[in-house]
Amino acid sequence: MSRIIPRPFLIAKDEEGDFRLTVREVRYNSQSYPIVTSTLQPETFKSANAARTHAKEHHGAVAGEFASK
Repeated sequence: MSRIIPRPFLIAKDEEGDFRLTVREVRYNSQSYPIVTSTLQPETFKSANAARTHAKEHHGAVAGEFASK
């Protein structure tokens, strides 16, 4: 297992061609090992930029916190 912390927001394209936003939360166990919980958001977006804008407005995201797949 890797100890690299993933970026808190993942934007990925689904099978229908829409973009989906996944919010990832990191907490640490007693050995300081990161445990990541990923939550796929129910909204779909027509573009990655629309997903980014939604994350900024509703989840407090800032530049540099996004990963794409």
